[in-house]
Amino acid sequence: MSDFTPHGKHLIAGDWVAGDTTFRSEPAHGEAHDYSVGTPELVDRACSAAEEAFETFGYTRREDRAAFLDAIADEIEARAAQITAIGTSETGLPEARLQGERGRTVGQLRLFADHIRDGAYLDRRHDAALPDRAPLPRPELRMMQRPIGPVAVFGASNFPLAFSTAGGDTAAALAAGCPVVVKGHSAHPGTGEIVAEAILAAIETTGMPKGVFSLIQGGKRDVGTALVQHPLIKAVGFTGSLSGGRALFDLCAQRDEPIPFFGELGSVNPMFCLPAAMGARAQELGTGWAGSLTMGAGQFCTNPGIAVVLDGGDADAFRDAAKAALQDMAPQTMLTDGIAAAYKGGAQAMADSAGVISVVVSEPVDRSATPFLFETDADTWLGNDHLSEEVFGPVGLIVRCKDAEQVERIARSLKGQLTVTLHMEDADADAASGLLPILERKAGRILANGFPTGVEVADAMVHGGPYPASTNFGATSVGTLSIRRFLRPVCYQNLPGAVLPDDLK
Repeated sequence: MSDFTPHGKHLIAGDWVAGDTTFRSEPAHGEAHDYSVGTPELVDRACSAAEEAFETFGYTRREDRAAFLDAIADEIEARAAQITAIGTSETGLPEARLQGERGRTVGQLRLFADHIRDGAYLDRRHDAALPDRAPLPRPELRMMQRPIGPVAVFGASNFPLAFSTAGGDTAAALAAGCPVVVKGHSAHPGTGEIVAEAILAAIETTGMPKGVFSLIQGGKRDVGTALVQHPLIKAVGFTGSLSGGRALFDLCAQRDEPIPFFGELGSVNPMFCLPAAMGARAQELGTGWAGSLTMGAGQFCTNPGIAVVLDGGDADAFRDAAKAALQDMAPQTMLTDGIAAAYKGGAQAMADSAGVISVVVSEPVDRSATPFLFETDADTWLGNDHLSEEVFGPVGLIVRCKDAEQVERIARSLKGQLTVTLHMEDADADAASGLLPILERKAGRILANGFPTGVEVADAMVHGGPYPASTNFGATSVGTLSIRRFLRPVCYQNLPGAVLPDDLK
């Protein structure tokens, strides 16, 4: 394909629509472009089209929806070079990262295609009629999962592909049979536009209703508010900041018909470095942590910002190894100027906190990120809630504990997390077993001897956790289980076979 030049329009049910006003992109490098600004009127148009499409799309055969998902993946791959070019320009992410994320995005789409072909997600159940049961007969009961209706998806700043226009939320909703209205992220509108073109091409080649997907670019809070409060929207998928997500969550709850808000909001992803592991490989752990902490300029939701250790010589070795590795890190470009400014502010606030010692201090310039490393003691941590809040970027905090009791107190004090990591040897098994019941209540994923920056897209993956990691502790935004967010069980009692949905016949 030829080079991609954005036209800056919204995609509303198959039509590219220009707006009355525009905003200009702010790429990390390369040419800026103008994009139409979304409005509540466009939201209404997209949602109405989605509801109309649901009357067809919600009842399509699983094989037809699977073919649609596969076609989206094919169309994205057909635009691979163009997507990488504009994605790197807009975000500053390296080409290899965009290529890997594209692979993950199409992999998700194809995984869901296979998942719905299999049909196990329908959770079909059948209780045969018992007409002779005493004292009362039992009717015939059949149950399966059904799609809920149009879904709103908010694109994420840090994943322009895998958590945005055709990302995991969109893939899961379409697989379930739910049309999607995407609110594109203004950090990468060109990337969103070219992916929307791929989805439209798949709609046309597979004959799906045009209203099954719409993309609305830009817009201020009025657009997001109009989307989550539109009466035809039945659920919302969101990845972003705690403040923004909580505001949208509250709006969903305040509707005349409250709807579920599946938001991933914030996590510091603590690591517990247990004594035998520290004794065997403190330096290795410190160096590995530094690499995970700075991966992607620290702009992963699974960035391990906290390391909990027992005070002593091994903690010193861990700190010194992390310090040495971080001091050698070159500046990295952050996703937006706003994210870079928030990162600098968060690092400065930690440096200014009483009882916190600065180990590595840097001076990031403009939109770049350079690492910071701090340490403190358990008493200071337990007395300052701000130290447990996410700083989006390569900032690490070592928390030194006097004994195992303080380690447990730290574990019990944690807010909800996406991940918690246990670095351990066999000799740490008893300590890990004692922490596990506590940590299970705190996180959606618990790792041993690894780093959480890397979320496998698979059946058993859980990417979610108690608040504020996410707003729905029973859900995941990654893996095939995420389809359950956009389904609801329906029981069919004594319906004749001619009337039953095909998947129950």
